[in-house]
Amino acid sequence: MSLQNESITSADGYAETAYRADAIPEQSYAPQNEKLHGRILETRLPWGNYLGINPTSSQYSESWFQEYQYIGNDYHDYTMINECRWSQRVGENVNDFYRFVRFIFVIFSHLLSFKGGGGWFIFGVMAVCTVLFIFAADSLLQAFFPLAIVTVICGVATFLRQLWEKYSIKFYKGNRNWSNDYAFCRRTGMVKTDIGDFPFYEFDTYIEMRVGTQGSQFHSLKLIHRYPHRSRFPNSTSSLEFDFTVGGSIAQLYAAWDMLQRYMDVSQPLPDIPQVEPFRHLDPTTKAYDEAGKRGRSATYWRDLYANSSAEELKALREAHRAEVNSTTWGGRPDLMELSVPNYRETRKGEPEDVNAFGRFPWKAGEFLDRPEATPPSENVADGQNNEDASR
Repeated sequence: MSLQNESITSADGYAETAYRADAIPEQSYAPQNEKLHGRILETRLPWGNYLGINPTSSQYSESWFQEYQYIGNDYHDYTMINECRWSQRVGENVNDFYRFVRFIFVIFSHLLSFKGGGGWFIFGVMAVCTVLFIFAADSLLQAFFPLAIVTVICGVATFLRQLWEKYSIKFYKGNRNWSNDYAFCRRTGMVKTDIGDFPFYEFDTYIEMRVGTQGSQFHSLKLIHRYPHRSRFPNSTSSLEFDFTVGGSIAQLYAAWDMLQRYMDVSQPLPDIPQVEPFRHLDPTTKAYDEAGKRGRSATYWRDLYANSSAEELKALREAHRAEVNSTTWGGRPDLMELSVPNYRETRKGEPEDVNAFGRFPWKAGEFLDRPEATPPSENVADGQNNEDASR
């Protein structure tokens, strides 16, 4: 079902179930989820009290402008995020054989390419072997033949990778579409899944740490349904959860949660990021916000910035924004969900004193603090986008 056809029953253009941070309904006790035991869920992120800062990967995406230019007027339906939904699944109109061939193509072109792949490493190893082999070979042709073969293979991989980077977007429009049936829906406040629709406020957000085979740490943003007895997959004990991949530091994960909350909160304008700029006028709250002059920039700010900036200028902006995210004080904020779930504070109340230091040194003692007690929000929720504008 298209989200464009969702029934809207409120006068403001949103469904009655739409999420508002200042009107989270009272809920039942949070049960102890046995499936969470044994997982390294380092901290649970707070609801509300937005800082208005977006993750760097969303604010300075390297691919969105190319997609926007190519797709043109159809961009609304072919992008992962618009004013109605933030999709978590891609629907592809291709068969399994095509998927297999594409997988082999991408692995070959990216793994062996001289451009961003392992081509130069393989060439270097082969060159050393060739020098050593010269003394044992019957002729120079015999000695250099393996190196020539490797050079040709890596050269072909480089050429194919360039084709992929240049023309893959045509495949994007011709065969891919972001699903409306597996998404975070702003206008309804619901999270659509294969096993039903669930209110956004029923999900808790954690930073999960995974340890690699050599002791390296990987962190991801996990949204896990708080009431697993109502959201089990058929014939499975797995919890209903979503994994948001956000590159960079722990602070970037905090920023991603801040952005997703503001996206779902219809009392807030849409996050001011490039991906949703073309649709700001279609969202009632955002339209009123922009028409009142609160955004403080043109309707095509991001489009013009990307069109008129060099790669070096965009890189400098990206690095400056990354430094801003990492220097922001993300801790010390109360959790509004404590006001709606009776035992919410008792189930998990600690947070790292220093977000980024915690990510680097998880064994440090004394780095967890109790969050401040939550108090009912004022009638006007602080506009998180004010911070977003002031920071630029």
